[in-house]
Amino acid sequence: MLRIDDISYSIAGRPLFEHASATIPAGHKVGLVGPNGAGKTTLFRLIRGELSLDGGAISVPSRTRIGGVAQEAPGTATSVLDTVLAADTERACLMAEAESAADPARIADIQTRLADIDAWSAEARAATILKGLGFSTEDQARPTSDYSGGWRMRVALAGVLFSQPDLLLLDEPTNYLDLEGALWLESYLAKYPHTVIVISHDRDLLNRAVGHILHLEDRRLVLYSGGYDIFARTRAEKRALQAAEAKKQETRRAHLQSFVDRFRAKATKARQAQARVKMLERMEPITAPEEAKFHRFSFPQPDQLSPPIVSLDGVSVGYDGRAVLHRLNLRIDQDDRIALLGRNGQGKSTLSKLLAERLEPMEGRTNRSGKLRIGYFAQHQVDELELGDTPLDHVRRLRPDEPPARLRARLAGFGLMEGQAETRVGQLSGGQKARLSLLLATIDAPHLLILDEPTNHLDIESREALTLALNDYTGAVVLVSHDMHLLNLVADRLWLVDQGGVSPWQGDLDDYRRMLLTGEDKPEPKTEPKPAPKRAPREKVLELRAEARRAEERVEKLTAMLGKLDTIMADPSTYDDALKAEQLGRKHAEASEAMLRAETLWMEALDRLEKAERS
Repeated sequence: MLRIDDISYSIAGRPLFEHASATIPAGHKVGLVGPNGAGKTTLFRLIRGELSLDGGAISVPSRTRIGGVAQEAPGTATSVLDTVLAADTERACLMAEAESAADPARIADIQTRLADIDAWSAEARAATILKGLGFSTEDQARPTSDYSGGWRMRVALAGVLFSQPDLLLLDEPTNYLDLEGALWLESYLAKYPHTVIVISHDRDLLNRAVGHILHLEDRRLVLYSGGYDIFARTRAEKRALQAAEAKKQETRRAHLQSFVDRFRAKATKARQAQARVKMLERMEPITAPEEAKFHRFSFPQPDQLSPPIVSLDGVSVGYDGRAVLHRLNLRIDQDDRIALLGRNGQGKSTLSKLLAERLEPMEGRTNRSGKLRIGYFAQHQVDELELGDTPLDHVRRLRPDEPPARLRARLAGFGLMEGQAETRVGQLSGGQKARLSLLLATIDAPHLLILDEPTNHLDIESREALTLALNDYTGAVVLVSHDMHLLNLVADRLWLVDQGGVSPWQGDLDDYRRMLLTGEDKPEPKTEPKPAPKRAPREKVLELRAEARRAEERVEKLTAMLGKLDTIMADPSTYDDALKAEQLGRKHAEASEAMLRAETLWMEALDRLEKAERS
């Protein structure tokens, strides 16, 4: 059990904690959230004993092993696998002592302890963790000095997971992971046998991998039961921000309508789109727990070009004369929202660079609209900003003839206000640098915007703002991201990059998640069933229609129930009775879960009915 009792702590006279308390029972999985700069990373350092408290106490049971990932991971000549094995210092010491011990009693003690900690299966366990984080068997044998800083951080993460500390502290662990690694980590943490506290802005991880949210705000700590969505809903209801909720809901409906408009033009998907939109319409917007410093990004809108804006005809592309992707035949229109899926190393970034004209094709033909403008954002671009210059300097270089007021307005549109506009980039936070890079990528109003992991370093509010901006944007979007929440809300086409090719993924993101977590090397191809030689019996069609109608009625009833609960819980007087408020919160959570199940059954019923009517 971790006990935080009435702690106070200040930095340079600025208080971060004042009489803050929380208790984390052993074995709990907790997400630590709060505004940027509130002190989340500082709390980790206080727990590890790296900083001294001004007041209060933090206590854990004696002999508790606390583990976390260092901010930097040096490269050495030691192999990746051996580096991870060495992270379990007890095992490493015992193995070394076993080679030189001469006393029979000591040898017996060492062998007993090695058996207790399952030392003989250590290599297999370490290899499994490394594979989950993207290292092949060959990669694991290479020295860590062969890898970039991001990949060394993966090695460091693998090491701390392998050592299995009693209290695991992780600070933004998905920042250096791709989608596959993030999904694997999410599943791993959910089954981790000891206590976990994770700082993260990944909404899916905070919903799936943790069972509690520890909220840091106003120098205090509050522990909530449930994942992030339940926490956000509970807190929003307590604050009873009805006007803000109504405004957000109105905005969401506008985006849903644009979603409907895009799909209605595609007759083959109209029915599926209608069902999906009905599901989305019933997703009540959630007010973000922190007060956002800005509400939106402002992307400049491009003029319209005739379709297609890009087409590839038999294109192969790669590096140093070796093709990574072969014989690509692809088309992009200006209204496309495409997510690139694929395991690490299959070529997602290579395809992004090809589309962004950062790589030339080795063969084949690429056709682009003559007036096409392309915006490109990649992870490394954040690190390539001029650290000694200000954001104003960066924008002025691209728009030398614009007046300063216009340049500042551009920066403000990306949340870089007066205080940050003339601050050296080296002194900005990771999120502020990412927003500056997004501004630079979109400043020319590109017709095609290519985003490779744009959410790294962005907090939850900034990710929501990016989602809204992309849904408002009238250009094409090609997106690579480990943020499943963003992909779900933005992408309407999925391309799988796999084994040197690119093909449409016929399922949805949940199908892709399941495929990855089963450990299959290659997804099973999805084929449409052959039409039956005869039409389905009328009785069967009528039965399926009745089933779909019952499923829809169930959804409608749950919608009405949730509406009534929302009305009650939006009333501030409800929270005068703490017990009643807690009961209503549980009932709302149960109804929300039932709604998800009912909508899934409804979708399945519609699919069965549609197949029967076609046959």
